[in-house]
Amino acid sequence: MARKFLYLIALLVVMVIAAIFALRIWQNELTRFAFVPRVDYARLDPLPADAYSGNRMWLARPGLGAGDPAQWLPAGAPKSVGGPGASAAVFFIHPTSYLARESWNGPLDDTDTNRRATYFVQGMASAFNGQAQVWAPRYRQAAFGAFLTDKAEGELALSTAYLDVRQAFDAFLAATPPDAPIVLAGHSQGALHLMHLLKDRVAGTPLAARVVAAYPIGWPISVEHDLPSLGLPACAKAEAIGCIMTWSSFAEPADPELVLEAYRTRPALDGKAKDAKPVLCTNPLNGSVGGSAPASANLGTLKPSKDLKSGELITKAVPARCDARTGLLMIGDPPDLGPFVLPGNNYHVYDIPLFWSNLRADVGRRTAAWEEARGGTAR
Repeated sequence: MARKFLYLIALLVVMVIAAIFALRIWQNELTRFAFVPRVDYARLDPLPADAYSGNRMWLARPGLGAGDPAQWLPAGAPKSVGGPGASAAVFFIHPTSYLARESWNGPLDDTDTNRRATYFVQGMASAFNGQAQVWAPRYRQAAFGAFLTDKAEGELALSTAYLDVRQAFDAFLAATPPDAPIVLAGHSQGALHLMHLLKDRVAGTPLAARVVAAYPIGWPISVEHDLPSLGLPACAKAEAIGCIMTWSSFAEPADPELVLEAYRTRPALDGKAKDAKPVLCTNPLNGSVGGSAPASANLGTLKPSKDLKSGELITKAVPARCDARTGLLMIGDPPDLGPFVLPGNNYHVYDIPLFWSNLRADVGRRTAAWEEARGGTAR
């Protein structure tokens, strides 16, 4: 009996090892199977012209009051940062929160999708709330699976989502004083839409002079094929204004192939195919292109609570190093922030929480520099 029991244990161990081995080999294929929609693309009508005139289509905006998730603060975080008045208006585009595969674009009334979007705005857009205003629109986002396929449906879904975001951006501009500084930010899918906004609405226009900084975080940007179309340079120093900060976080050892494959399958902003050259990496701990910084430079990593409704700031938790070979941001050994680390030690979901306090300080510092450069006349 004892021998049979040992044989059974040995068999179970072998099966577990085989399962782990299979998951490592086919994890990308299994991810696609789990998330890519298997339905025909359903073309959506444009939103009504006044869709963003009220509160209904905004997750965050001035006037929402205590229910505004972007106004949340972890314990110990100061309410205001930057220069007197904290004058910038922030437009933040949340990442993908529609994970189902029943359609290519997330419905606006899906409860789970909206709950996740609210958590994202709380944990990410809150890093920007030291400024005067934070606006975060709801939009018919592309499904998570749209990024895992080269099917035409994926691009159609992203185009539909972008039209909603562009409409929200125009409403944001209409509600903002024409001489006020603005901060533009987005994560993941939101970063991709922000890149298109910069190209379509900002580059080469007077609006570019109002941009304190843009933060398209969590989506790779080609230095050669994307950056020139954005109309703003990368942030070369911590006090620079009118520039771009971006990074994609991986613990080590890192396996970024799934992310880089999704990035390379889409045409660059100049219409050309992307190559294997390093992508743009600005370091959130030093506020400039490239380089490395120790964990001691990290002012506060936001560790979410298990229910995602709160969190705590942990100082000196995570270093940051821009990898010269890939352009991705390496954060050393995997930190324990929660269960949402993606395959390959990809800390994509935590791109902003990893550096929450440094990002908050970065926005405040650049806004103060923008005000000083214009004689302190911003309002």
